[in-house]
Amino acid sequence: SDQEILIRTKASIISAGTEKMLIEFGKANYLNKIKRQPDKVKDVLSKIKNDGILSTFEAIKSKLDQPISLGYSNVGIVEKVGKNVVGVKVGDRVISNTPHAELVCASQNLVALIPENVDDESACFTVLGAIGLQGIRLADPKYGETVVVIGLGLIGILTAQMLKANGCKVIGIDPIAPKRELAESLGIKTYYSDKKVDIVQWINSFTKRIGVDAVIITASTSSTEPIHTAAEISRKRGKIILVGVTGINIRRDLFYEKELSFQVSCSYGPGRYDKFYEVEGNDYPLGYVRWTEKRN
Repeated sequence: SDQEILIRTKASIISAGTEKMLIEFGKANYLNKIKRQPDKVKDVLSKIKNDGILSTFEAIKSKLDQPISLGYSNVGIVEKVGKNVVGVKVGDRVISNTPHAELVCASQNLVALIPENVDDESACFTVLGAIGLQGIRLADPKYGETVVVIGLGLIGILTAQMLKANGCKVIGIDPIAPKRELAESLGIKTYYSDKKVDIVQWINSFTKRIGVDAVIITASTSSTEPIHTAAEISRKRGKIILVGVTGINIRRDLFYEKELSFQVSCSYGPGRYDKFYEVEGNDYPLGYVRWTEKRN
């Protein structure tokens, strides 16, 4: 379309967690697919009421049978540019939110230029980094503050590195030893519950009994434990940002006593899932939305 850019791929990154989840979803039968999306059941019941069972069944079957593209962080060279695209020309090296494929097509708001001093493999981390970066923007940490990252997978490690570069004291929490070892090798202090000291005591000794200024949760689990832990180690009026996927069952007593803030971060930032922004290529005014999906 006039708002899109055609790109020939040079490299793309595998986001193991997301892609594994999509593959497992694709292999599941219809009943298991429904079980994996319980939030959609209400929509289905509403459609049955309005359109009837047969029409609803055909619509769901058609939707579930659609193939899902894997991958969403792609480096390549621009081959063709739509007439309404600005800031990108043929021959530019760009990062885009597109799948693993030789040729990909992306809206201009899902494409960013790559600086000359950044190699292709490093640039591949851009989209995943933007997910962590949006969580950091919502936490809004100040220089010298202490931030905990719960979950040291790929996005967690990137988030911790960016927080460190931002002048924060960073602590990573993860039950898997190799992930903690990788974080430690990057200068990120880590904690795991097999230590003899309780995490609240450990954090109190580290922060002089203040608690941490913010917690960014990048873990993927059905457990509510990450949010409970985050609340326990936070200082008064601390912030908890959910970037990953966890069970959400907030303990009111902890949130009440400390006046904690809890917010869910939406992927790469403002513009995500907005057709006006992502498909039609319209931007948000910088004076009102400083960090959009593309700017991140």
